[in-house]
Amino acid sequence: MTLPVQMPVQMPMSIPITVTLTSTPLETIPELGLDSELDRPWSTTVWDDPINLMKYVTYVFMEYFTFSKEKADYLMLLVHTEGKAIVSTGSREAMEKDVAAMHTYGLWATLSKD
Repeated sequence: MTLPVQMPVQMPMSIPITVTLTSTPLETIPELGLDSELDRPWSTTVWDDPINLMKYVTYVFMEYFTFSKEKADYLMLLVHTEGKAIVSTGSREAMEKDVAAMHTYGLWATLSKD
């Protein structure tokens, strides 16, 4: 998106001219690689641990994230069999809140940028 701005410029010798400046937001310049960087969401990953029971992990997912029993079971099985599962994505602030909540429940969780 280019936004033209016209400004009168006073040149030496008093010749009035008009200059048009254009501005391009940095996010839209592909060479800078900012577009994909800004669009990438943050994620909360819950890791398998030797302490919490699978039933408890399912309960936490249902209680905190309000997942259905089926989705909570599926994510719990990913944590158990694969060692981890991404349980939420979004802004950094929201994912920090989710990670802190998982820690409050006693689950191992980390924040990462996908």
